[in-house]
Amino acid sequence: MPTLAGQLRERIKAEGPITVEAYMAACNAHYYATRDPLGAAGDFTTAPEISQMFGEMVGACLADCWQRAGAPAEAIYAELGPGRGTLAADGLRLMRKAGLEGATHLVETSATLRQAQGERVLGAHWHERIEDLPPVPLLLAANEFLDALPVRQWIGGEERRVAVEGDGLRFTTNGEVREDSPARDEAAAAIGRHLAQHGGVALIMDYGHAKSASGDTLQAVKGHKFADPLADPGEQDLTAHVDFEALAKAVSGLEVTVSGPVGQGEWLERLGIRQRAQSLIASNPDKRHDITQAVDRLCGLDAMGELFKVMAMCGPGWPQPAGFAP
Repeated sequence: MPTLAGQLRERIKAEGPITVEAYMAACNAHYYATRDPLGAAGDFTTAPEISQMFGEMVGACLADCWQRAGAPAEAIYAELGPGRGTLAADGLRLMRKAGLEGATHLVETSATLRQAQGERVLGAHWHERIEDLPPVPLLLAANEFLDALPVRQWIGGEERRVAVEGDGLRFTTNGEVREDSPARDEAAAAIGRHLAQHGGVALIMDYGHAKSASGDTLQAVKGHKFADPLADPGEQDLTAHVDFEALAKAVSGLEVTVSGPVGQGEWLERLGIRQRAQSLIASNPDKRHDITQAVDRLCGLDAMGELFKVMAMCGPGWPQPAGFAP
């Protein structure tokens, strides 16, 4: 069976150059379907894999918001692109202690990752699409989900494409790049429609920019190092910076309240991650260095603290989550 690179080359030869959006979609569909990309043996590490504290802060934030909304019994925990299920497992510990009894629903298309999630989150229910989530209030988390959805790239009024060149691939045009992402906009709108109709709160955590701006942010990561996005199609993680202003615009016509974005570090600090770290150190003094290092990595301005951002969406009558300025 031909590799994805071979399939793409044949497709381009038959159809002509394909859009960056189509290229990214094909690469990531193959990539996530064929491996567990996380951890030291994979290609990248996400915040939940760095420390349990990240998932605990997310869980505490969602639980607090749920309680202030009157603790509706029908509410469920939902997560988009849950990785190995680490965030869900850590967050649910806090939510269960707070009294949440609702089921867990995960939006995941990878069979490999579903298996890993099932080992960590017993009794989980899986869905292919956001629209398939049950019609009840959601306590939803989406961490590094949107960055992997495909983007379009424009140079002037021309959409950038990927063509065959020799034994490899090349971009058809060069110049100042402007990006947008219909897939991300629709995902945000799907979340917003659900919250507007059924209630709940969503926390969206990803790396990107607070305001729309031009620039080529498409990047590839393989073996924890940056790589050429056009090399090894489907064998490396392709992402692009999330435009949080565009996400807010995608739900502007819906009855939802948007908070943020704020820097991930500032958000975690407001939620009390340093106090949680001190508690963990008191119980595990031999882990002091690792725990301190994890906080620095999650919150540091030269690490994940500023590039990564957090945005919240709330349905009608639901309070603003903690961690956001009034």
